[in-house]
Amino acid sequence: MSFFKKIFSSDKKENLDKGLEKTKNSFFSKLTKAVAGKSKVDDEVLDNLEEILVSSDVGVETTLKIISRIEERVSKDKYLGTSELNEILREEIASLLSETNSGEATEFSIPKDKKPYVLMVVGVNGVGKTTTIGKLAYQFKKAGYSVVLGAGDTFRAAAIDQLQIWADRVGVPIVKQQMGSDPASVAFDTLQSAVAQNADIVIIDTAGRLHNKVGLMNELSKVKKVMQKVVEDTPNDVLLVLDGSTGQNAFEQAKQFTAATEVSCLAVTKLDGTAKGGVVIGISDQFQIPVKYIGVGEGIEDLQVFNKYEFVDSFFK
Repeated sequence: MSFFKKIFSSDKKENLDKGLEKTKNSFFSKLTKAVAGKSKVDDEVLDNLEEILVSSDVGVETTLKIISRIEERVSKDKYLGTSELNEILREEIASLLSETNSGEATEFSIPKDKKPYVLMVVGVNGVGKTTTIGKLAYQFKKAGYSVVLGAGDTFRAAAIDQLQIWADRVGVPIVKQQMGSDPASVAFDTLQSAVAQNADIVIIDTAGRLHNKVGLMNELSKVKKVMQKVVEDTPNDVLLVLDGSTGQNAFEQAKQFTAATEVSCLAVTKLDGTAKGGVVIGISDQFQIPVKYIGVGEGIEDLQVFNKYEFVDSFFK
């Protein structure tokens, strides 16, 4: 297909291929067993395929969509060989991801008319939220932007220290207060500082607690209101970080957070350590929220801009 063109640099693509290896191997070993001894795609093959997609954490709803599309093609083409199944699956998954109208980017960039561009980052503890912020700061700085970090997760001492370590490592300024400080106050100071420095990008960390939806909602809306006193219409994006290795639990977190606050984009981390990479396809489809970044390794370069064509290409390589 024409859209499977080489658009990433070879080292980036290599990292992506390597990061999705466990998912791919698990998926294809199951697929090989499912079509063993079969020459054409029949009901039994489709039933087996449905089971494989669900067990790869693509999610039930998204799996049913994919199966229904393949059934249409089977009835239209009358005869489909199992040898063609890979290509059909690849096309249908790419087509499904295309419907979310995202995943076209290849570079770390921000809207030209937003300065500073303000990104608020949400997610439960342990999903790789602070690490994602650090790696984002690194990638944006590398792309030539000036970045300011705000340590708004004031409920966990380690969160402030961890973000400070990343700020030092990347060489970007950080605004922080004592543990237990008001997160909205940190956000306010961070934006003021960024405006004074004429910074391009502000990344605000927030408390990673899902203690209850109302508490979370109130806290995040307070942080937003206070930021808008400094820069109108901020934050420009709310990024939800999800741990891809938790599979269905990532769906649950996405459900909770999207109910508590307006989430505009997603980062799915830890895809290299799991066979559950199909979760990217399901979450992107079900929540209709663009997956913007994926984590495919522990290295500082291993946070990538999500590109659906490259993702599907690596998945089916």
